[in-house]
Amino acid sequence: MSSKLILPGATLGVMGGGQLGRMFVQAAQEMGYFTAVLDPDVTSPAGLVAHYHIEAGYLDEQGLAQLMQRSDAITTEFENVPAGALVTLGAHRPVAPTADAVAVCQDRAKEKLQFRRCGVPCAPYALIDTPERLAAVPDELLPGILKTARLGYDGKGQARVADRAALAAAWDALGRVPCVLERQLPLALELSVVVARSAAGELVRLPVQQNLHRDGILAVTQVPAPDASPALQQQAADAAATLAEAMHYVGVLCVEFFVLADDVPGLSGRLVANEMAPRPHNSGHWSIDGADVSQFELQVRTLANLPLVAPRRHSAAVMLNLLGDLWFRDGERETTPPWPQVLALPGVHLHLYGKASARRGRKMGHLTVTAADPEAARATALQAAALLGLPAF
Repeated sequence: MSSKLILPGATLGVMGGGQLGRMFVQAAQEMGYFTAVLDPDVTSPAGLVAHYHIEAGYLDEQGLAQLMQRSDAITTEFENVPAGALVTLGAHRPVAPTADAVAVCQDRAKEKLQFRRCGVPCAPYALIDTPERLAAVPDELLPGILKTARLGYDGKGQARVADRAALAAAWDALGRVPCVLERQLPLALELSVVVARSAAGELVRLPVQQNLHRDGILAVTQVPAPDASPALQQQAADAAATLAEAMHYVGVLCVEFFVLADDVPGLSGRLVANEMAPRPHNSGHWSIDGADVSQFELQVRTLANLPLVAPRRHSAAVMLNLLGDLWFRDGERETTPPWPQVLALPGVHLHLYGKASARRGRKMGHLTVTAADPEAARATALQAAALLGLPAF
């Protein structure tokens, strides 16, 4: 990527019009940039707030040409954007992250190889893309989790398998597409690290985040991470930095980690990498309200080659994911959650993504609670969760 400085007043483009694109657009606009979004959905959250919304598919030649004409540099808001589109764009405009980096992150098999090359532990695994490889799966990988190599996120494209019969049935159910079988590990915690790296090699990060998932979807993020030792947090931060450096990554990268409850034969230490996301991440949303530089401002800075400064956390924070289920608490009729009662609590920040309709399992927004100390943030977040009918944590 070019290291040319792109100053406010220029136009920054983004492939994808979801909530991550929306928050990138908002951060760019606050800094004085114009914005362009390519997304086929006329009501896409990012398209609704951008200066220019190009309503086209991600491989549409005319749409890509319009995005290039409008934009001085281009980023992406989701990892499943076709890498070929980024190659096309990158031939004419600075693109961050690059197509090569996105290609690694959107394929679990390539991602695992990258972990191994960098000396970052990950769960023992096997690639399954033929009946012969299915039959050759080692016994020690069962019970395990079968995941599609591509296009899986938020728990989609995954199946827990206890034995070989269940594994064969799950691979059939997933359409016999290339998959990765990971050994099921005893987990104590889930952590994530958001790093930002510039074309010049500057690297900064947000504080390590502790996450709780429900049904494969992020539910709660706490910062600072309450149950991870300083040494463990440093290990996660170092591993994320190593991965970013090895890929010559430019942009915002999130690396998710598992902390094992017990020692596992064949693995050294308790920290294993789960997956990477070549973009801002749900677990970093708290930084909008809890840090002086958000992950989305970091995305703007890396794309525009502005100086990177290390974000400073000024508040303890708890982030609650808001799914469409909250709009259907009383049955099938859609009702608005009790926002007035929630917003009466101290330190509560509501972020709704402007989606046209609520659906069960759909990410509609998030709630961040900030406070002077972690205990106060958690106590208020628990009050908010109770008002919304969310489980305690």
